[in-house]
Amino acid sequence: MQKPLFIPRPLVRVNQWTILLFTVATWIFQQPLLLLIPLVANVLGLFFNFNPIMKFARLFLNKEPSSYIPEDVTQQKFNSSIAIFCLLIGFIGFMYDLPILGYTFTIMVALASFIAILGFCIGCFLFFQLNQLKYRLKKAS
Repeated sequence: MQKPLFIPRPLVRVNQWTILLFTVATWIFQQPLLLLIPLVANVLGLFFNFNPIMKFARLFLNKEPSSYIPEDVTQQKFNSSIAIFCLLIGFIGFMYDLPILGYTFTIMVALASFIAILGFCIGCFLFFQLNQLKYRLKKAS
């Protein structure tokens, strides 16, 4: 499948809200299987450029996708990788009766999603810092 040039910000926000709400629902209902919804959606988005949650949300865009603030695909895939890791480890923790592991990783992903919804992207900050480090290391050698 062809990699899109950008992702409209409202679709990224829907994905962030999905991660946050399903993580909180997992805690409230004590149902770790709920984590599979954002986990599978993000895995499909990462590997196949098809996030079903974003695809469904695209139906509700009022304007042309190009008229929204664009989000970089590479950066979003990096963020998605972090979310996938946290959701997966949290899911494993809950399924194997390791609640400290489950809560630790789901709290991290929920906080990151909530903070991103408020406007500061922790994954984007990490992505930038990693690229700065790569540049400095390359320049030093």
